Amino acid sequence: MKRTILILLVISGVLAAQDFKKYKQFSLFTDEKAAKVGDILTILVQESSRALNNAKTSAGRNSDLGLSFSGSMGDTKLPTVDGKVGTTNDFGGKGSTESNGLVSTRISAVVDTIYANGNLHIVGKKKITINGEEQIIKISGVVKPTDIMGNNTVASYNIADAEITIEGSGMIDRMQSPGWLTKLFHWLF
Repeated sequence: MKRTILILLVISGVLAAQDFKKYKQFSLFTDEKAAKVGDILTILVQESSRALNNAKTSAGRNSDLGLSFSGSMGDTKLPTVDGKVGTTNDFGGKGSTESNGLVSTRISAVVDTIYANGNLHIVGKKKITINGEEQIIKISGVVKPTDIMGNNTVASYNIADAEITIEGSGMIDRMQSPGWLTKLFHWLF
């Protein structure tokens, strides 16, 4: 009886055994990081940009030409001739441009290519719609595997050739654009 139970336990253990080969990419000691095509990682976008450009131009030109002739001989006066030619040319110009931008979001991206050196090309897109206002955030670039943190996130400033695009549409976008009549007048004049 004991022998039969022992044989049944061994047979059931063999039949219920797990294949550990399918879990070989997972580690017991570290979190899973994106490492192959199709893996997903989270991008922490914290971008701030500021550009300031000032230009000031000043030019001037001044020319003056004069001619004067007068004379006298005894009691006879000779005619007096005066002449003056002058030119002035002046120019002044000023210009100023200032641009500020701040983007702060989290977006998931998919690994779509693995380069020979192990770097990962990622592509991600996020669409948010609130009260008819639609905002689409797109990101792409190249990530070094060593820049991926333990929680499978990477900061946007660690992405090489990063392209971050934010597009919006809706009522606010339409109100910020000039109307068709204004566009016509700008085209004509």
